[in-house]
Amino acid sequence: MALLHRPQGAAAARTVSRETPATWTGVAAAAGGALAAWLVHRALPVVPMLTAAVVLGIAAAHLPGLRSFVRGPARPGLSLAGRRLMRIGIVLLGLGLGLDQVLRLGWATVAMVAGVVAATFFGTLWLGRRLGLPGDQPLLIATGYSICGASAIGAVSEVSGSDEEDVAASVALVTLCGTLAIAVLPLLQSPLGLSDPAFGRWVGASVHDVGQVVATAQTAGPGALGEAVLVKLMRVALLAPLVAAVAFSVRARRRGVRTPSGRRPAPVPLFVAGFLAAAALRATGVLPAAALEWAHTAQEALLAAALFGLGSAVHLPTLARTGGRAAALGLCAWVVVAGASYVGVLLTV
Repeated sequence: MALLHRPQGAAAARTVSRETPATWTGVAAAAGGALAAWLVHRALPVVPMLTAAVVLGIAAAHLPGLRSFVRGPARPGLSLAGRRLMRIGIVLLGLGLGLDQVLRLGWATVAMVAGVVAATFFGTLWLGRRLGLPGDQPLLIATGYSICGASAIGAVSEVSGSDEEDVAASVALVTLCGTLAIAVLPLLQSPLGLSDPAFGRWVGASVHDVGQVVATAQTAGPGALGEAVLVKLMRVALLAPLVAAVAFSVRARRRGVRTPSGRRPAPVPLFVAGFLAAAALRATGVLPAAALEWAHTAQEALLAAALFGLGSAVHLPTLARTGGRAAALGLCAWVVVAGASYVGVLLTV
């Protein structure tokens, strides 16, 4: 059973172009979901805005009063929001990447983070395939765990051509596990013998979403929070090379094969180039603090709208069919990233 009855490929593009009013209805629904997620975050600061957006999207897809609207007239616009708004949000994410601050931590820490990302990505990808998860779920879950959660999943799905269902299921799993980390990791600081700065580095290297990193690390004070954010930025910096590698892999598999528009897949997606350009612009120091703050607000809003759209594509009965295997992969990947990060922190403090 498909999660959603929706047109595919070129037919989908033609359908969206013919249904402009329905498209804008769905985009407006995604914007409303982002606003609702912001209100939830304001009322419960411990709940990151992006996590709330995913949960609200899933709820909207299953509530009797909203289900027919989400799966019917709003579907084209919600799907569009999940793709286009995600790309713009990822470009703006580059403006939050302080490359100069990242490099201040030293090359040993850079090497540690790269090692953790590689071990988590390839270990999770291998295990997901061994467990027989469908479609691109192993690739997307591996990406979310190793880089930056839902944002990374959205970026990789753009170049891998993943089904909306696989994207939504992967986002739901990675978001759930990252949210659980907020409660679990602070309890392990003392048993593991980590100082506040070391705990911050561990959190930054092992927790998925930036908001979840902040929520987890702030429990150990501002020193831990600062270290966590810088290490997390290192992981975000690896998003561009990872997406480019996936794009080259897809291009190699489809060598000689053209898309429905008649063009070959781009070797490096435009939004990845935009992400790198935004990071380079941030490094010049020409942007005032007010502009960076505005860009951060816009990035959060765009990603929340995109994740609401992705969450609304989740069909829980279908997700439950692979729930046991997906949960096993999520737990094992969590152990891998936490264990590799802990060893890496001990070697670099």
